[in-house]
Amino acid sequence: MIEDRTYPVTPPSMTVKCGIITGEVVDLKVTERVEQGTDRVVSPARLTGTLRLENTSANRTVRLVEGKLLFMDAHGQVIKLEGARTESIVRFTPYGDERLDPGQDATRVLDVEFPVEALKAERLKEIRLELAYIPSPFREEVVNFVVSIGAGQ
Repeated sequence: MIEDRTYPVTPPSMTVKCGIITGEVVDLKVTERVEQGTDRVVSPARLTGTLRLENTSANRTVRLVEGKLLFMDAHGQVIKLEGARTESIVRFTPYGDERLDPGQDATRVLDVEFPVEALKAERLKEIRLELAYIPSPFREEVVNFVVSIGAGQ
């Protein structure tokens, strides 16, 4: 029988600020699947939660490229993923979904690989979010064009 083993992340939510982007990460938890009785790991640990980002600029549009999560130990060193596990990347797609005009926000479900080493007591100190985005000027302009309506037929 397979069961989920869940590890709470404390605090489970926090605010984030990166340049003109602010937001929050909420409902963080780590889950791994284990075989009941033997504690053999069937599916390695994953970090899940929700990432909400908002463009706080009054005049710049932001194109979100990607976010990279790094897991840091007490010495400021990255805790690496083991084996062939892939980097913990948050992608902002499909097309058009990655653009944030001033005041707009976007929400992404987090579901990324989590290093087994970070599950050990006192090993994980912080989670770092490296956010890549492209800001560009945002302008709205008005164009008027003169028209008239002819007689109905």
